[in-house]
Amino acid sequence: MSTSILNADLHCHSVVSDGTLTPEALAARAHANGVELWALTDHDEVGGQQRAAASAKAHGMKYLTGTEISVTFAGQTVHIVGLGFDAQDPRIVEGLRRTRGGRSERAQEMSQGLARVGIHGAFEGALKYVGNPELISRTHFARHLVESGVCQDTSEVFRHYLTDGKPGFVPHRWASLKEAVQWITEGQGVAVIAHPGRYNFTANEEFALFSEFKAHGGQGVEVVTGSHTPPEYVKYADMAREFNLVASRGSDFHSPDESRIDLGTLPWLPGQLTPVWELLAHRIQ
Repeated sequence: MSTSILNADLHCHSVVSDGTLTPEALAARAHANGVELWALTDHDEVGGQQRAAASAKAHGMKYLTGTEISVTFAGQTVHIVGLGFDAQDPRIVEGLRRTRGGRSERAQEMSQGLARVGIHGAFEGALKYVGNPELISRTHFARHLVESGVCQDTSEVFRHYLTDGKPGFVPHRWASLKEAVQWITEGQGVAVIAHPGRYNFTANEEFALFSEFKAHGGQGVEVVTGSHTPPEYVKYADMAREFNLVASRGSDFHSPDESRIDLGTLPWLPGQLTPVWELLAHRIQ
């Protein structure tokens, strides 16, 4: 597993967080698309890990444990993917439980904001799409508003209702960058900055994110991911080299109906990078 020409998909979501497929269905889809090494990375949750690992094994795929932790950095929400950690480690289990804790309260506030502009019952509507009520999120509200005809698609919902300054937006205080990286590394895993091209950081803020992440023990960055453009593959390959980080690859797949990139269909990692799975060879199941 030492080559960058490996169909690894190390970022996707199931019904345990805000995806629409079960861990078993995701494993089957990944296998059908030629994925050789897979990780399920549900938001702030490890509840699907045993099912995902068992399903990967049943399909003959290699597996790494995963999660995607929400952190607050420079006033924005940033996501840190953890790979290859001990999913039973009490530090990460408890840390993720605390991180999830504020979601229900936040969801009620989002519903109140939407009610003020005439959209009533959004909390109850969103709950219909939630596999795990502890993890109710903006995505579940978006699905409800599309289904009820308020908007054409989920991207329209986010533009008009669920981003900063819009009626249904409520910020959340997540874990700190230091906490997230420590939970992962103390559990023998590797911390990875998820889809860095998605954050609206200035060059200085982005440099600070990478610098602080590295200082706390972070070791990787997603270079090839579903939301990155080809120029961003090049940019973040350069940043991986600049900060001496290993490179990860993942679709960030959520749903057959919503995701732009399917499991296992991304371009290969650029050459001259160390793939994250080289660091984690001993943690692959």
